[in-house]
Amino acid sequence: MKWTIDPTHSQAEFSVRHMFTKVRGHMVVASGTVETDDLDPLKTVIVARLDPSTVNTGVQVRDDHLRSVDFFDIERYPEIVFHSTAISQTAKDHYAVVGVLSMRGVDRPVTLHARAAGDGIDPFGNRRAGVSARTTLNRKDFGLQWNRALESGGLLVGDEVDINLEIEAVLEQATQDAIALLAKSELAG
Repeated sequence: MKWTIDPTHSQAEFSVRHMFTKVRGHMVVASGTVETDDLDPLKTVIVARLDPSTVNTGVQVRDDHLRSVDFFDIERYPEIVFHSTAISQTAKDHYAVVGVLSMRGVDRPVTLHARAAGDGIDPFGNRRAGVSARTTLNRKDFGLQWNRALESGGLLVGDEVDINLEIEAVLEQATQDAIALLAKSELAG
């Protein structure tokens, strides 16, 4: 079955150390698909695209800096893409989603620790499903090298970035129609 990620109900949040505290922000999950296999959920394939031009930490000057060549370089790299390559179940409703994250022209393997949040029919008759996922990555692995030395020692920005994802997807209408037609024919026959 093919699902489409709903950008209005999905979000990527991050946090990274700035001197002594963590700065938090988010960006839009712009688009994506989830292709599932009812017989084998571990054959699921996920592709998600994030829009780094939407980065928002609540401070315009910092957000503009994050969009610049020092960090996301949105003029040259207008999207961040995750493409799953393998999924394994780690506990009930918990999965390790292995994939490739492409950011700033660099492709690196990443493992998302995901929890299926359930699925159901919304008030408009659409079947929806949700998942929460998290990972930690080193920003320097993706070419985000900018930093400043502190007078007291250490660096201004930490290397580790914690990422939390909330993804809601809608079953594509053609798939919903096919399921309804199949259910109808089974009832008739």
